[in-house]
Amino acid sequence: MANVPRAPPLRLGSTAPNFKAETTLGLIDFHEWIGDNWAILFSHPEDYTPVCTTELAALAKYEPEFAKRGVKLIGLSANTVETHGGWINDIDEIAGCALSFPIIGDKDRKIAFAYDMLDHQDTTNVDSRGIAFTIRSVFVIDPKKTIRLILSYPASTGRNTAELLRVVDSLQASDKHRVTTPVNWNPGEDVIVHPSVKNDEAKTLFPEFRIVKPYLRYTPLSKDVLFGS
Repeated sequence: MANVPRAPPLRLGSTAPNFKAETTLGLIDFHEWIGDNWAILFSHPEDYTPVCTTELAALAKYEPEFAKRGVKLIGLSANTVETHGGWINDIDEIAGCALSFPIIGDKDRKIAFAYDMLDHQDTTNVDSRGIAFTIRSVFVIDPKKTIRLILSYPASTGRNTAELLRVVDSLQASDKHRVTTPVNWNPGEDVIVHPSVKNDEAKTLFPEFRIVKPYLRYTPLSKDVLFGS
């Protein structure tokens, strides 16, 4: 295997690497494209792959829900932008709606390499068809361009779009309300008072909070409060 220099490691809290790239909606500067929004960057090994097709169809359906939360979606596939067009037609047909977010053309895998998406950090590590292994990653990025979530999936397992939406809701709830979310939490269910909030302050911030253990305190957080309606 070729000795390719390792890309700088990305962790939760890292700044998302900026890049310029051709997409199906034109040339973008990634950080400028994000602007003051949240963003989800998700990668695929190649156009016309079955699992990825179902994922993009699901994201096309969910895109309005992400938009309500100020989240922009952007895909990446290790092909040219020109080849994406026919694949998008298939995705639209399967989804029953039009895919409206951009897909990056990353045929040389430079962006995938910068984001640590390639197995063993090696752009030569490809299968018999030339497809880079383990280029199926997800990055949730906040308006400060900070990486808040990293997920990597094997080629055999489709990603859970509803879970991505749930994670965004959790992150935004934590940022806005000084709470954390428990196991299997969904919007409208009780949340956990952040450990940095002392009980005296919690009485003001969360009048209905309850103490299960000194370190575990629950409080209601309605959907109206969560989504600001």
